[in-house]
Amino acid sequence: MSTIRYGLVGAGMMGQEHIRNIALLDGAEVVAIADPDEAMRQKAADLAGPGTRSFTSHRDLLSADLCDVYVVAAPNDLHLSLMRDLMATDKPILCEKPLATNTRDCLELMRLAERRSAPVWVAMEYRYMAPITRLIEEVRAGRAGTPRMVSIREHRFPFLPKVDDWNRFNARTGGTLVEKCCHLFDLMRHILDAEPVRLFATGGADVNHRDERYDGQVPDILDNAYVCIDFAGGTRGMLDLCMFAEGGRWQEEVMVAGDVARLQALVPGPARFSRHGKERAAEFVVANRKEKEELRETVAVDEKILRAGDHHGSTFFQHERFLELTRRGAGKPEVGLFEGYWSVLIGEAAEHSVRTGQPVDLRQFARDAAA
Repeated sequence: MSTIRYGLVGAGMMGQEHIRNIALLDGAEVVAIADPDEAMRQKAADLAGPGTRSFTSHRDLLSADLCDVYVVAAPNDLHLSLMRDLMATDKPILCEKPLATNTRDCLELMRLAERRSAPVWVAMEYRYMAPITRLIEEVRAGRAGTPRMVSIREHRFPFLPKVDDWNRFNARTGGTLVEKCCHLFDLMRHILDAEPVRLFATGGADVNHRDERYDGQVPDILDNAYVCIDFAGGTRGMLDLCMFAEGGRWQEEVMVAGDVARLQALVPGPARFSRHGKERAAEFVVANRKEKEELRETVAVDEKILRAGDHHGSTFFQHERFLELTRRGAGKPEVGLFEGYWSVLIGEAAEHSVRTGQPVDLRQFARDAAA
């Protein structure tokens, strides 16, 4: 079996997580890295190992034609321009979330994809956290009965420092509800297997980054929000986000309530942000209405996989599936441009609702974005 050669565009924190996880795959290696920041480029190249080629420009990486697939892990506001160039190739692409900072740019990328045969996978790795994967499988198997509600709580640490402080401003991120929460909106839509029709959101920038200044500007990203969503068919979703709530036992809690049972996936935060710096196991919980009993199961993940990133092993499991797709040479990505578009649409609409204090009709919002 030939080795699949990866080219990485963007060598910062998430790019380095991709390198560590690709290194755990059989028959895969990072052979080239592009990033204009010298420190990040060198750190990523050292991590990838001897022989890795480094470039200051993604265009130089493309011209060298060293790679079988590309991974985009650059700041959000660069995705559109980078993807325009990468999608002109015939190589598979894994693009980090969010696909773009706004819905209109996502639509442009979807149009460009109509002219290519190679897949574009959007990195919604939360689907691949082991306890969440287990929850989704059990929902599909009917263990909850008919799903009626999805509730997601993410209580976590603030945004981390990044090169050029790009993640401190809505203009470069798309806003917290796009940058951070597109994962969670994707989960709701995926679990309920339904399209969202309206939402209302409220949020604020109340605790984090208030004393920070960048060229005299105060960061404007939200650090907390509630988002309530109505889906087609009468199902509902709710997000509870707080980014100044680190230290709890669970960082993410995903709950699905059906007419038979309530299912929960409970995910701990990264070990490096915990008090003792140790990895902890996740849990899967079933509360059956008829039996009036709660059953808890530990969901274990190999510790070397947990140590490779900050997303409870999900980056590795996602890469496994992407590599399988690449080797097959045909097929549809499990999380494609359409899913990337919807996750950004919901996040952008939620940001709009926070700013205006008004509910948003998502069908009209989508039409306006496409106009």
